[in-house]
Amino acid sequence: MGSIGSEVAKRLSAFGCTITYTSRNKKESIPFPFYTNVRDLEVNSDALILCCPLTEETYHIVNKDVMAALGKEGVIINVGRGSLVDKKELVQCLVQGEIGGAGLDVYENEPSVPKELFGLDNVMLSPYCTVMTSESFEALFRLIVGNLKAFFSIKPLVSVVSNE
Repeated sequence: MGSIGSEVAKRLSAFGCTITYTSRNKKESIPFPFYTNVRDLEVNSDALILCCPLTEETYHIVNKDVMAALGKEGVIINVGRGSLVDKKELVQCLVQGEIGGAGLDVYENEPSVPKELFGLDNVMLSPYCTVMTSESFEALFRLIVGNLKAFFSIKPLVSVVSNE
């Protein structure tokens, strides 16, 4: 439940959705129920929205066990990184109806999309292009200008990158 996950949760809460999350650690500032792992989260969820980075710990974090816990009505939405989901297992679960559906704009072997997903009624595929909006370019421009002004004025930067 990082910055993107928090924004997704805020929007879904407005629709009355029940929000739960998993993360490396429980975040005391987040009021939603916390699960220590994705499988336990999925047993109690109808949908899984992946917004996390790809790390050694998150590679194929959504595997056959997680998909089975999600169940035949469950939906996986991956807007994080393609390798968060085990592609082979996802294709098998979707084709066999073991999960309800998937919405994907990232793929494990980009730009290659598994051909088996084309034509399935329970899959929504889209290209990863979230940064290609005028609003995102305007926000990036403001951030760059703000950081340059701060740097040359010997003031704290607007966005500091941490090693943590």
